[in-house]
Amino acid sequence: MADLTHLDASGAAHMVDVSAKPDTVREAVAEGAISMAPAVIAAIRAGDIKKGDVLGTARIAGIMAAKQTSSLIPLCHPLPISSVSVDFEYTGAGVRVETRVRTSGKTGVEMEALTAASIALLTIYDMAKALDKGMVIGPVRLLAKSGGKSGDWIAP
Repeated sequence: MADLTHLDASGAAHMVDVSAKPDTVREAVAEGAISMAPAVIAAIRAGDIKKGDVLGTARIAGIMAAKQTSSLIPLCHPLPISSVSVDFEYTGAGVRVETRVRTSGKTGVEMEALTAASIALLTIYDMAKALDKGMVIGPVRLLAKSGGKSGDWIAP
């Protein structure tokens, strides 16, 4: 169990002590998508969803989610988030989201970027589900991360 950083010598879960690690600028980028019926895409574009501005609300939800990641995922460290961006683009099948989270700290923001993308997509689903309960979310994945001891990584 020595290779599993979130387990102690007895196998019990614990939060990793990062106090000795240096602060570095860290950034993570994640993406995800939601597919839906063409009529739903058109309604979102036209602003015809009864619950309001779908992408505006999803953007706020994603930002809020990034800031709350440590409350949602066990053993995640609470981080001083420097910035969060949540951007959308329409695709032929629905909407793609890309999130970017940045901090200067002792641990990375990959989970924050992935959480932001996931919650933004769930918010789109919630706001448009009256028109299409068969919407499909996914895949959600990390595109890139930078900073820290392990350095930069870009998805293949």
